[in-house]
Amino acid sequence: MKKRDQIVIWADYFNSRLGRRQGRRVPLSLAARNPTLDDLRKAAEAIGLRVVAVREARRPGRPGERSGYIQVSKVDSRAKQSLVRDVAKSLMRIKGAPR
Repeated sequence: MKKRDQIVIWADYFNSRLGRRQGRRVPLSLAARNPTLDDLRKAAEAIGLRVVAVREARRPGRPGERSGYIQVSKVDSRAKQSLVRDVAKSLMRIKGAPR
């Protein structure tokens, strides 16, 4: 059941191997190669978000893949895309590797 005070952020949003039509939401300059759910969780926690990870979930746009997602609490009136970009920047700092 969808919670109104939570935002769902799929791992596919940050995967540099995917195109925008396949679900990537960040520019390639902020994308990572096959990010794991643990990397995503660490990145979100590093910017101060409370995180719940769901591993076995399948994103509706790619039902054949179990990429998983994290749920984070909404922060004030920030838009989802703003949070996604901040998590992507944090993910780049954590992974420290080129795409």
